[in-house]
Formats: sequence, C-alpha cells, structure tokens
Amino acid sequence: MQLLNLKNQALALIDQAGSPEELKQLQIDLLGRKSELNQTLKTLAKLPPEEKINLGRQVNETKNAIESALNERRQQLGGRTDQWLDVTAPGKQPPLGHLHPISQAIEEIQRLFEHLGFTRVRYPEVDWDWYVFEALNMPADHPARDEWETIFIDAPKHPKLGQMVLTTHTSNGQVREMERVKTPPIRMLNIGKCYRRQQDPTHTVMFHQFEGLVIDKGISIPHLKGTLDYFGREFFGPKIKSRIRPFHFQFTEPSFEVDFTCTACSGRGCRFCKSGWVEVGGAGMVHPNVLKAGKIDPRVFSGFAFGWGVERVLRLKPGLNIDDIRMLYSSQPEFLNQF
Repeated sequence: MQLLNLKNQALALIDQAGSPEELKQLQIDLLGRKSELNQTLKTLAKLPPEEKINLGRQVNETKNAIESALNERRQQLGGRTDQWLDVTAPGKQPPLGHLHPISQAIEEIQRLFEHLGFTRVRYPEVDWDWYVFEALNMPADHPARDEWETIFIDAPKHPKLGQMVLTTHTSNGQVREMERVKTPPIRMLNIGKCYRRQQDPTHTVMFHQFEGLVIDKGISIPHLKGTLDYFGREFFGPKIKSRIRPFHFQFTEPSFEVDFTCTACSGRGCRFCKSGWVEVGGAGMVHPNVLKAGKIDPRVFSGFAFGWGVERVLRLKPGLNIDDIRMLYSSQPEFLNQF
C-alpha cells in the first residue's frame, strides 16, 4: 500500500511538472540515492525470502512506472515552442586569442622591409659597451651618452669590450652585422627590446625598436629618403608624407630627425601634433668612424641607418588614437580585444 501511494503521488507530480528543469529535480527526488524508493530497496536484505521477492517486484514496478512517466512528460515538454532546438545550428566557438598589437606591428614592419630586400636579424639585448656606444663613435667621456639614461649590468668588465649594459637602442647591431657580413652589400633590419630609464606617456623603461642599415657602393641621402617614403605609405597609408630635418647623432653624419604627416589630422595641424607633423625617430648617413669600427672602408662604401620605436609608430596608425604609450602594455582584455 505504501509503494502504491508513492507511485500515485509521483505520477501526479510528474504530470504537473511545467519545465525540463522541474522534471530533472523530480527525477533526483523520486529515484535518487536519498529517495524513499531507494531507502525501501535497502530493507530487502533484512526480509524473509518470500517477502523479499514480493517487495522487490513492487519496487521495480514502481520504478519503471516513474521512469516511463518521466520520459513521456519529457517528450511532451520537448515539443513546446519555447524549448525549440535546431540540431543543425553550429555550436558556440570558444573565444580565441590573437597576437599582441606590438607583435602584429613587428610582423608588418618585417614584411614591409623584406619587400625591399632587407634581412631580419636579432642581436643581443644585453651587450657590451663597445657595441652599444664606443663602436658607434661615442667614447666613454662623450656627453652624448648622457642622453640615453643607460642601465648597467652588475658584472665584471670585459678587458676589451668594457662594461655590460642593457641596450639603449638596436644600433648595437650595426657593427655586429658588419663583422658578420664582412663585405657589403648589407641590408639589415634588427628588431629587439631596448631599455632606458624613462617612464611617461611617450616612453617606457622597456620598449621595442627596429633598426635599418644599408651599406653599399654609392648609397646617398636620396636612397634614405625613398626608403622613408615607402615605409610611410605602406604602414600609415598612401597619403602620408615624410620629411627629414637636420639634427645631430654621434653615429651618423649628416643626421636627421624623421617626421611623418599626422594621421589624426592629415597634416592640417591639431591638438596632438600642433604643426601637422609627428616625429618618429632618427636617421642619417653612417658615420665613417662606425664603418671603420666594422672594418669597412668608408672610401669605398657608404650607407644609411635609421632607428625608431615600434610602439611609437604603432600609436600613429590611423584610427588608433593612443595618447599614452603605456596602454600598449595593459593587461585589460577590453583594450587588447580591439586589435
């Protein structure tokens, strides 16, 4: 009689269920490990054989009736319009990551210069003073070295190459590339991390730089200007123009600051650029003393070089409007997902 009442109550509850979620909970309550039906099964072992057989049969009949009612009601609820399911619809794809915007910019820069015959190289980011400064025409007591805010490594000095430092620019690759190639032509693109003791909206202690170096017979300023124009058009857009202004760098002569027309105002002048032009970095003709340090005869060969920050040119991309370079090192998905 007890099992009959249990079955009738269960069938009534199942019939009143209005959603698959209710049915799922009923299945747990009626057939689960703590259900009344399951507790009855545990008493079978203590009963005489005849009673055990009769009670076992009743338990199975009750269980089968409940399962049958659950399946039937589940099918009924499955036909409701608010439970519509299209089994041919594609599944939801998990979110996928992508390259960091700086890595994307490095790949694009490399691809652009490969079209001009440049070869991508990598040189040490922790290097000797000789390659970072002295081979680039900056002796130990030269005041130009104060501009770089160098970070020195607490390590023994090399007897010939001097102290070890974190590279302040990728120009340390210039003489190393000359030593590697030995005889021009050279078309080098060195991309790597640099370090300076500066931190503000336009500088970070660690940043990326790309260094271009071309050495051959008859290389002149028009070759440099043509390379700058090509990069500007391909990286910023076909309407971008470049200009060079006289400047002083110890490792180039003559030396120039390189400007591109502002991508925010198309060169008309705005709050960001003030004059319609934005500076991106330095360039110039390789100094004869640097060629000599790389064991290349400056009477036979000449060359040009340029070095710019990857983050700096990236923030000038049309439409980005990045007013603080430190945002590029943000870990916020809301910012990074835009790229």
